[in-house]
Amino acid sequence: MTSALASTMSVMPTVAAPRLARRVEVIEPFWVMECAKAADVIARSPACDPLLGGEPMIYLNIGEPDFTAPPRVQAAAQRCIESGRTQYTPATGAPALREAIAQWYATRWNVPVDPARIVVTAGASAALQLLTLALVEPGDEFLMPDPCYPCNRHFMTAAGGSARLLPAGPAQRFQLDAASVDAAWGPATRGVMLASPSNPTGTRIAFDELERIVAAVRQRGGLTIVDEIYLGLSYDDPALGAARSALELGDDVLVVNSFSKYFGMTGWRLGWLVLPPALVAPIEKLAQNLYICASSVAQHAAVECFHPDSLAECERRRDEMRARRDFVVPALEALGLPVPVQPDGAFYVWFDTSRHAADSWTFCFDMMERAHVALTPGRDFGLADTGRYARLSFASALPQLRSALGRLERVLAG
Repeated sequence: MTSALASTMSVMPTVAAPRLARRVEVIEPFWVMECAKAADVIARSPACDPLLGGEPMIYLNIGEPDFTAPPRVQAAAQRCIESGRTQYTPATGAPALREAIAQWYATRWNVPVDPARIVVTAGASAALQLLTLALVEPGDEFLMPDPCYPCNRHFMTAAGGSARLLPAGPAQRFQLDAASVDAAWGPATRGVMLASPSNPTGTRIAFDELERIVAAVRQRGGLTIVDEIYLGLSYDDPALGAARSALELGDDVLVVNSFSKYFGMTGWRLGWLVLPPALVAPIEKLAQNLYICASSVAQHAAVECFHPDSLAECERRRDEMRARRDFVVPALEALGLPVPVQPDGAFYVWFDTSRHAADSWTFCFDMMERAHVALTPGRDFGLADTGRYARLSFASALPQLRSALGRLERVLAG
């Protein structure tokens, strides 16, 4: 460094950090990701280095399937790039993809949906941001179950509203019911946001209960938003029957879905909304300004998700997920980690750690350090007794799951 440059740098003023908007302060960190960072630090330590006699970290903490997009989708994306088919699409999505999604609702879920009601988005996260910006005023509240996916409530906060969490324990399958919605509805309540199947619990809402919730919200002139991103990964349950889309309950139900989970396209960032006709134009206006459009390559490729070959592959993968669940749940129970409600969807198990630790945060960090298995503590997902629960993602191959449960057994029995 020259003396002139050093002299100049010595007199440069210290720049203060910019003032942050209050919304940043009131939104908590995404603790799932903070725990993942801690797991990565341990994974790079000698204890996890096979060359030093260690065992690699097994990650059962992140909600990401271990399969990728179906082969036809990957091939279609390559063709788009090679042919230069990468221009913007309409903000509502490529017409062919909207048509394909509508056809899937008709054939798979027995619900006729006008393609004009479908808006393709940059993932379910963008879909939720568009919804909250369009519908939430400062002071509005939406009722949500406790536990629930944290980002859903943070979207409300970022839009100036709030999530009012209603305790939902095992007796309610960790889901809202119409009675709790009736009792909690107040002057500031604008609607409810549900997820069926749910993250973190993997449980669905019984369809007759969902019907009662929608009726209760409709009676008050409110909004029902249903996150169905795990709907395709539903497993038939004798008590609940086959999975059904909330779209059966009327055009006023707002549904969010995604290509990430059932179709294995997490990093493609592609989702969609099904909206009441009157909401399409306002959402389109916001999408034009905020996103222009979702990835055109992802959209053109995703049409191939609905080819019979791709759907058959996704169903095979769903069966594999069910087999993983059927291994993991009894294995956890045998370790003194009870599963109060068997998951009938998604790829999560919500289990009780209280026999082994004061709280699940302590339990999960202990398992990271001693068993080299990364799990997710309940801290992210609410306030109502969530400190005793942890989430295990079984979106990993059976050999990995067997190894992970074996390590937990080794540590807990020691």
